[in-house]
Amino acid sequence: MTTIEKGNDVVLIAPCGVNCMTCRVHLREKNVCPGCRAGNNSKPKHCITCNIKNCEFLKKTVSGFCYDCMYYPCTRLKHLDTRYRLKYGISILDNLETIKTIGLVKFAANEKVRWTCSSCGGMICVHTGYCVLCKNEIEK
Repeated sequence: MTTIEKGNDVVLIAPCGVNCMTCRVHLREKNVCPGCRAGNNSKPKHCITCNIKNCEFLKKTVSGFCYDCMYYPCTRLKHLDTRYRLKYGISILDNLETIKTIGLVKFAANEKVRWTCSSCGGMICVHTGYCVLCKNEIEK
């Protein structure tokens, strides 16, 4: 049973707006990353030391998300958003605005539907653009 099937979708949404349930490190078969907002077991070093996740201003927010920060959107977040827009065709700033508007639970539920493969029900990896189970590519 995957983390997604256990109903932990909301903890798989990172403070920056990245959807960890679509990350290749979360979707791999061994040493599965539990997501940015979970413990550090099996996380890559760059996730553990992430400047956004460990930001002193983020720790002061009520929501635990960057959209709640007085410096939102900061330079780091803008750079990450640009990278995700160019490489993967998604905007983490748009994700954060959606979370702020509709709430985390609804956002996570929408993301689960959005990134579920219509062919087999597996998850589509944002980094590769295809389903981890059947390898079908998504249409952008």
